[in-house]
Amino acid sequence: MDLFDMANQKKNINAKPLAERVRPETLEEYIGQQHLIGKGKMLYRAITTDTLSSAIFYGPPGVGKTTLARIIANRTKANFVELSAVSAGTADVKKIITEADNNLKLYGKKTILFLDEVHRFNKSQQDSMLPYVEKGTIILIGATTENPYFEVNNALLSRSMIFQLKPLCDEDVITALKNALKNPKGFGNMDIEVEPEVFKYFALHSGGDIRKALNALDMAVNTSAKASGKIIITEEDAQECIQRSVNLYDKNGDNHYDTISAFIKSMRGSDPDAAVYYLAKMLDAGEDPMFIARRIVILASEDIGNADPLALAVAVNAMNAVHMLGMPECRITLSQAAIYAACAPKSNAAINAIDEALNDVRAKKDSGIPNYLKDAHYKGAAKLDHGIGYKYPHSFGGFVEQQYLPDSHKDIIYYKPTENGTEAKIKDRLIKLWKDKR
Repeated sequence: MDLFDMANQKKNINAKPLAERVRPETLEEYIGQQHLIGKGKMLYRAITTDTLSSAIFYGPPGVGKTTLARIIANRTKANFVELSAVSAGTADVKKIITEADNNLKLYGKKTILFLDEVHRFNKSQQDSMLPYVEKGTIILIGATTENPYFEVNNALLSRSMIFQLKPLCDEDVITALKNALKNPKGFGNMDIEVEPEVFKYFALHSGGDIRKALNALDMAVNTSAKASGKIIITEEDAQECIQRSVNLYDKNGDNHYDTISAFIKSMRGSDPDAAVYYLAKMLDAGEDPMFIARRIVILASEDIGNADPLALAVAVNAMNAVHMLGMPECRITLSQAAIYAACAPKSNAAINAIDEALNDVRAKKDSGIPNYLKDAHYKGAAKLDHGIGYKYPHSFGGFVEQQYLPDSHKDIIYYKPTENGTEAKIKDRLIKLWKDKR
């Protein structure tokens, strides 16, 4: 290597993004994910002893999935091959598998295939790897931002360990930023002064994405004014170099389902503050207000029911208002409906009743509708005994005891009202009307 080669190599290194230049190369340098790679944890032991089996690393962007894979590459005695499912195809995988098979047969050497964005491979592409993972020809490490239980084939999942990586906490992000300022591959050779609030600002607005925080620091250093040879980065600089924290919310992805689930469970759990928070998260991320409104309508029947029958009216009216108003005004209506639903007394008796009845309809053969309940409004119905013996409740003051279920089901009770809200009154009335049955 001559002086020109060395100069070009240095130039190429400096041209790389900061996050790539300071990427940790050992477990000791790795930041975060202590629930997985803390000393004594299974993944830590598997990496340090070079005994890792096929695995899926799952988590949002910038939390260290690729870094962890490359640390494995540095420690393992196996051949390590890296592919991205965004640009690679089945032919690329087959070529690697052929080489892996030869290395295993001829030299007894294993091959680890790191497949980034594994969810980008379709079912047939994922299936093509299955026999070789099963036989041990390759050890597959897949990385994905999507829930693998939705996006990765079950057969492949069953042969892999699933490791979920979490967004980094603010302290970890700040540690990474400070390390980058000290690291010679980062800005360790430069005279840089950073106001303390800058670190907090980058950490807050990166959303646990360490790459995003490092990119923001990179931009701040490269665009900030120099004073007497020193680069000074202020909080104002930081605000210009990183956008407001973007809600991790893909309408077709995992976070979409997690957030709506948290919203529903907060209303069910009678926590209006949590309900409004998750509502705000969804609206801020651009969720369809009508989707949210429909979920409140469902909850009004499923989780409130007759404990507060007015909840359904509030929810339906809110949905109509959302349709008429649109954003941003309909946020107020959705907030009102969500708060009402969260504060209302709860009962799941309505959904339990219909689900139990549906199970019986599908699993049990009934003895038929009693003749006196059958339609008697046509000529000849009486000859079939239809309607004969029916007691018209209004002729008895509004109620008369008679059997409505088939003989085979006559003693079954599907609707079991709770003691909550209006349903307590309904329960008392049913007990008074149906003394023998209830």
